[in-house]
Amino acid sequence: MTDNRDDVPSADQAPAERPSEPVFNLPGLLVITLALLAVVYLVGEYLLSDDGYAWYLFTFGFIPMRYVVPFSQQGMEWLWTPITYSLMHGSTMHIVFNGLWLAAFGTPVMRRIGAVRFILLWCLSAAASAFGHAALNWHDMTVLIGASGVVSALMGAACRFAFPPHGGGFNPSLGHLYPRQSIIAAFKNRTVVIFTVMWLLGNVLVAVGVPIFGDAAGAIAWDAHIFGFAFGFLLFDLFDPLPRQKHRL
Repeated sequence: MTDNRDDVPSADQAPAERPSEPVFNLPGLLVITLALLAVVYLVGEYLLSDDGYAWYLFTFGFIPMRYVVPFSQQGMEWLWTPITYSLMHGSTMHIVFNGLWLAAFGTPVMRRIGAVRFILLWCLSAAASAFGHAALNWHDMTVLIGASGVVSALMGAACRFAFPPHGGGFNPSLGHLYPRQSIIAAFKNRTVVIFTVMWLLGNVLVAVGVPIFGDAAGAIAWDAHIFGFAFGFLLFDLFDPLPRQKHRL
């Protein structure tokens, strides 16, 4: 896999010295991903009949109950729905909210790990979020859709490198150039801790019924968010092609 980041700065080196890049200069694959999410939403929302939409949800949405019924007694939807649900959204607010966060956190992650690893991270974090949700709602027939679990995983991954270890906020343009922090070092990073606490607080509010993430019109799978964030934060080392650099804390 090609890696064009030969001059990754250490923590003592100021990435700000490099030429600045536009914040919304998105990687090509991320633009394609956002376009795909939009197309999938528009097809489901405007081109399908009521019966067609019900088929669409059943065939591509994630349903926890599907994993209670023996596979021999059902179709093959159990195989692909742990990933395809992450491409679907239930309202304009839902897709816009996820799209904005995906652009912000997907940009540094994709620039750092490349397209192939990004796709792998998307698929595995979608599945981890879905099955984490299923573990807490095992016999539930409710359909889970949306990229929120994946977006949460990207947030968790970004916490391992995109926040400078010696202070400073999240940098979507140059954050991919910072050295990867260990899990312990990330917990010692004040900015990461504040961001994580605020994010967790938001999900706690959602869990008790305060609709602050995405679509206020439907139930929000806050548990999928938590599992996604934990996946990205704890397992980012497996996807990062750059070695962890030592730095003073």
